[in-house]
Amino acid sequence: MTTETDGTQGAGSGAAAAATADALSYEQARAELVQVVQRLEAGGSTLEESLALWERGEELAGICREWLEGARARLDAVLEEEEEEDAEEAEDAEGATEGWAGNGT
Repeated sequence: MTTETDGTQGAGSGAAAAATADALSYEQARAELVQVVQRLEAGGSTLEESLALWERGEELAGICREWLEGARARLDAVLEEEEEEDAEEAEDAEGATEGWAGNGT
């Protein structure tokens, strides 16, 4: 009976975890993940508790990974935009120099 309850909670917690995932900041997810790891390392939990902690740790690690991937994508976009602007400025400067040299001859 305990297993059925745990299984039901696990299935229901997937939707709740998705909602929680949206609400957790990177810092919150990381802090909770640190607590989960510390509890697992300390031992003394039942197998069921350890499994639940492990599953929560996996969820939290996924949330952190999503935040980091999002941050990486934003940084990549900014860097790409800067490279494009630099290339345009270089082309404009080259065109201006060529036009000036052509008028001076």
